[in-house]
Amino acid sequence: MLAVLLVCTAPVLASYLAYFGLRPQARTNYSDLVQPPRPIPASLPLTDLAGTAVPAIGLRGQWLLVVVSAGACNKACERNLWLQRQLHETLGAERDRVDKVWFVDDGARPRLETLQAIGAAASGAAREAAEPATVRNVDRASLAAWLEPAVGHALEDHIYIVDPRGDWMMRAPAEAEPARLRRDVEKLLRASAGWDRAGR
Repeated sequence: MLAVLLVCTAPVLASYLAYFGLRPQARTNYSDLVQPPRPIPASLPLTDLAGTAVPAIGLRGQWLLVVVSAGACNKACERNLWLQRQLHETLGAERDRVDKVWFVDDGARPRLETLQAIGAAASGAAREAAEPATVRNVDRASLAAWLEPAVGHALEDHIYIVDPRGDWMMRAPAEAEPARLRRDVEKLLRASAGWDRAGR
């Protein structure tokens, strides 16, 4: 009787063990998924390079690749801005659905050379042909209430991905691998192709 009972209950016990104890953690994304997504605060105090207040709501409507740094833009910042630009360019026709954003969090004006490199400052022939990045000044404490770095890292270490609704929903690892990050963005663009269109 015990043997028959064991044979009958074994599949049920095995299924519970597999579901609750040995459940596979399927993950195809390289970047960290933010759960739940965090909407951009309407009160986020943004200004443009001229010091004019700009509503945060204006960033909605496009996928955003966000870099955060001080205006001086150190080597890590330069790498993230370069990665942001290269990633944008490799998206081909889909790049029209993605904007590049640089949040300057210390109030310092970026160097002219840096602005020229990302297309955010006109300089005649030196102006880049690529789509310019959007540069916004923002208070660091206010920004840190929305975006959050991984444990042991700073805001500046990551590229943040924001969806067209204005929700921060993914964070690239520090010193992200370009090819793997591109695959994440391409998957997001494919998944949203039915409801997202280029432009605001």
